[in-house]
Amino acid sequence: MYRSHTCGELRASHIDTEVTLSGWIQKSRDKGFIVWVDLRDRYGITQLVFDEERTPKAMMEKAQNLGREFVIQVTGTVIERASKNPNIPTGDVEILVSKMDILNESILPPFTIENKTDGGEDIRMKYRYLDIRRNPVKNSLIFRHKVTQEVRNYLSNDGFIEVETPYLIKSTPEGARDFVVPSRMNEGEFYALPQSPQTFKQLLMVGGMDKYFQIVKCFRDEDLRADRQPEFTQIDCEMAFVEQEDILNAFEGLTRHLLKEVNGVEINEFPRMLYDDAMRLYGNDKPDIRFGMEFGELNDVAQHKDFGVFNSAELVVGIAVPGGNSYTRKEIDKLIDWVKRPQVGALGMVYSRCNDDGSYKSSVDKFYDQEDLAKWAEKTGAKPGDLVCVLSGDKNKVRAQLSALRMELAERLGLRKPNEFAPLWVLDFPLLEWDEDTERYHAMHHPFTSPKPGQLELLATNPGAVKANAYDLVLNGNEIGGGSIRIHDKKTQALMFDYLGFTEEEAKEQFGFLMNAFEYGAPPHGGLAFGLDRLVAILGGQETIRDFIAFPKNNSGRDVMIDAPAPLDNKQLEELSLKLNLKS
Repeated sequence: MYRSHTCGELRASHIDTEVTLSGWIQKSRDKGFIVWVDLRDRYGITQLVFDEERTPKAMMEKAQNLGREFVIQVTGTVIERASKNPNIPTGDVEILVSKMDILNESILPPFTIENKTDGGEDIRMKYRYLDIRRNPVKNSLIFRHKVTQEVRNYLSNDGFIEVETPYLIKSTPEGARDFVVPSRMNEGEFYALPQSPQTFKQLLMVGGMDKYFQIVKCFRDEDLRADRQPEFTQIDCEMAFVEQEDILNAFEGLTRHLLKEVNGVEINEFPRMLYDDAMRLYGNDKPDIRFGMEFGELNDVAQHKDFGVFNSAELVVGIAVPGGNSYTRKEIDKLIDWVKRPQVGALGMVYSRCNDDGSYKSSVDKFYDQEDLAKWAEKTGAKPGDLVCVLSGDKNKVRAQLSALRMELAERLGLRKPNEFAPLWVLDFPLLEWDEDTERYHAMHHPFTSPKPGQLELLATNPGAVKANAYDLVLNGNEIGGGSIRIHDKKTQALMFDYLGFTEEEAKEQFGFLMNAFEYGAPPHGGLAFGLDRLVAILGGQETIRDFIAFPKNNSGRDVMIDAPAPLDNKQLEELSLKLNLKS
């Protein structure tokens, strides 16, 4: 038996009990006549004590030579701690060691295994197995486990069946590039790793498994942005004989359950917002509604003067910054520099101070009088003491730019509180979006998304106006889940493939199996997939997903710990009938 108790278990009630503990040495303090050692495992820290009066000389010398992260086993008696530590649960006691075995020595770690470490992200990713010993990462992984268990319990109790679907599938166009796997047994042919189990869960609905879920790995070979992983985890769900309202109610219930059981938060309202309104009021389709600062469109009150920048813009739009009139000119100049960064891309920013006496002072006073600026304040909801920030330009670009500024200002103002939760459904997305490069429409979600009832005929005359029977669940400005009601009849699916530019042969080659299945009585169905990594991070009060993944990739898609991806040797290439044609 390596241990009778864990390092986080012992309390004053255990005093005079003989115990055996095993773990890693957090740190030791050698005073010559006495040595204190902090022993750590997953459950906590217990202090060990060796002193020259009660500890045999050989063991005392052994204790004085212990290093950080040595793995040891000790047996001893629980005694009352003379100098108690109220910061840890075991702080009232310590172990007077009578026996010690060194189970494994350790070289000096490349960074300190502490809550606040001296290790940078790159070095911690290289030695991730050491990073996991730190409380922030360890607790994040335990937290993920708790969320996952609650998901499984809730869905299982609601009649959902967990079904596994294959990882080695056929490559199909779903928006991103596939990771492909060569088949040794089928020369010249390839599997693909699934971007999602989309077609399989639809086939499960055809098969009569009317409430399915799966916590599943998905893979997308796309250019990585910050905090995005090439492999990620979805809570994938599908239901048969449902309409949109059934789906929204089902997964509001799951989200409420998680917030209550994991965070102790009761949420009653799940507001709903149309996609068009989200873009108009917040500039993105996943708005954070924990705070205001809604957009005010200013074209009709800003394009009547001789200010050419505004007059030539497709959209002039502003937001009111609460208390922003207190900003110095230097602080405002820094804001202007911030929006002009390449990551945001604005050419500049106009501002108007809303003074406490009801007057206004703007950076464009040459062109606009007090009456004009009062209308700006009215449109943006600005009050005395606020600052109105205005951007202009191409409609889509300027909305994205102002959205970025809104989020940055909210962060600076402390309005994005991690312990506050504001869910939101965004509904009625466009079914199709125009791609300038290919000069054709693409599915905004995927080719199996159904148009809103009664809008199918619009595909022939105004495809860009067709709304999808699709929905996203947003939490604190992050999309945590999305889905749609699916097309379930062959005729409509064939029509959708046609509008997406597939020839009949291409559609049959890529999705013939699904089209065939639809001929055998496919039920109406729809579903939703949560991004588990993002959901767990937000419930955990963070927006960075990396600490909630045991072994993440870096921003280049590399696992620097195991050095992957890596080349194959020539023998493996020959077995797979592959020949490299590398660009120099």
